[in-house]
Amino acid sequence: MITTKLVTTKKDLKTFVKFPFSLYKDSKYWVPPIISQEMETFNKDKNPIFNDAETTLILAYKGDKLVGRVAAIINWLEVKKQKHLKMRFGWFDFIDDLEVSKALLDEVTKIGKQHNLEYTEGPVGFSNLDKVGVMTEGFDQISNMITWYNHEYYVKHYIAHGFTVEKSYSESSFPFVNVKPENFKKAQELIKRRYKLTALQLTKTSEVMPYVDKMFDLFNASYESLSSFVEITDIQKAYFKKKFISFVNPEYIKFVVDENDDMVAFAIVMPRFASALQEMNGKLFPFGFAKLLKAKKHSKDVVFYLIGVHPEYQNKGIHAVIFNEYYETFRQKGIINCYRTPELEDNEAIHKIWKHIETVVVKRRKTFRKTII
Repeated sequence: MITTKLVTTKKDLKTFVKFPFSLYKDSKYWVPPIISQEMETFNKDKNPIFNDAETTLILAYKGDKLVGRVAAIINWLEVKKQKHLKMRFGWFDFIDDLEVSKALLDEVTKIGKQHNLEYTEGPVGFSNLDKVGVMTEGFDQISNMITWYNHEYYVKHYIAHGFTVEKSYSESSFPFVNVKPENFKKAQELIKRRYKLTALQLTKTSEVMPYVDKMFDLFNASYESLSSFVEITDIQKAYFKKKFISFVNPEYIKFVVDENDDMVAFAIVMPRFASALQEMNGKLFPFGFAKLLKAKKHSKDVVFYLIGVHPEYQNKGIHAVIFNEYYETFRQKGIINCYRTPELEDNEAIHKIWKHIETVVVKRRKTFRKTII
């Protein structure tokens, strides 16, 4: 018999966060999250997303054994402002038992009905800066810290419960030697002169911080046309600035500004922390933080996290300026492999940016949708 339980205590929350550690304990490819960060994600007093969203965390038990979890999420900006009557769900993990996944999804649907929402979609997080999608290909590839990993059987559960594909994503990689500077070297010089642009040379986090609010504004402007987009609010900007920006190598953050110092493009790349996170097994202390710092300084693999170009400058080759900046940085640091995070397969703008670099799709993932009846 399957029973479900709402997370109401800190102990329950830790149980929720740590469930994947047992589910994937034998996997070579799963990358553990940092437990303390996952706990903070669901802390209503610390994560400002809860000013505009709410979540119900649910555990599933078979007898006395924990067998699944899910986060039922409503982003009220999405529902009230954008009129997308969506019941989100994420952090969805379960053993290979259809009764378990059904029990959890039924709870998500019940919450959606209570709020008069029209459909459920998942797995997704609170916003576009969260993890997204269930893996459908690439199970023999190590995960990234900013993506979910899952067992192959997950997909059959969605289908068995009447869900259909809503969005499709792909993740790609390429060796740095595949990058041919002649594809952007001359072009970026012409583009900078034509539009009076400057690529900022940032070497300290203190130099990055004054531009971060502009970056998030540009993120909202450049991504708002995507079907999955939910804006980042001012209070969320401050939270992400404090939580993430100070830990990203400043030389891996690229800003392009016009003659008025207004931002027209940005990009964020991070060292690939996957191996360090596997060694840490979710714990920052006593040695985990040192492993992250070592990876930050010495990793020869990088992950392209975000690229944004102002709508007025899209299709004008601005990405050539960004790629040229990264080429010089990566060459100096001896970078070997580059990875791209999940990108919507119907996002033509991002495909055009990468058209001159030979990449290989290493993973695919999807979100699934079902009408609430």
